[in-house]
Amino acid sequence: MSASSLPRQRSLLDRLRQVALFEAGGLLLICPPFVWLSGVPLKESAALLIVLALIAAVWNAAFNTSFDWIEGRLTGRRADHRPWRLRALHAVSFEVGLLVMTLPVIAWWTGMGWIEALVADVGLALAYLAYAFAFNLAYDKAFPIAPEEAG
Repeated sequence: MSASSLPRQRSLLDRLRQVALFEAGGLLLICPPFVWLSGVPLKESAALLIVLALIAAVWNAAFNTSFDWIEGRLTGRRADHRPWRLRALHAVSFEVGLLVMTLPVIAWWTGMGWIEALVADVGLALAYLAYAFAFNLAYDKAFPIAPEEAG
């Protein structure tokens, strides 16, 4: 596949907007139930979730850019035309990678044992999994990638 026939990808500014909106929305939606379910005080929970959001933001940008690049080269398809099954694989893959990075942070920050931290992290991952699926679908609808212009 030649470089000129590859699908257009999101711009850096578009990707930054996507990450910022995703993380801000996630914090607003996830922090209250995390405080309630974990028993970790609000201030500590908010600080932890902000640190996790920063880790996730870096992972989000790297993972989504790589995933879109690979998908585009393998299929010739733009990311905003991703089929449902691939969207599900995308969301699960993102969360598994993030879980590996955040589990030690949660255990250290909260003083939870590894099992409790794993339960908390899996809970966060499941909440964010559903959120990521819905958010990315909505984002693709709200901010479609401009089609290539005929040259």
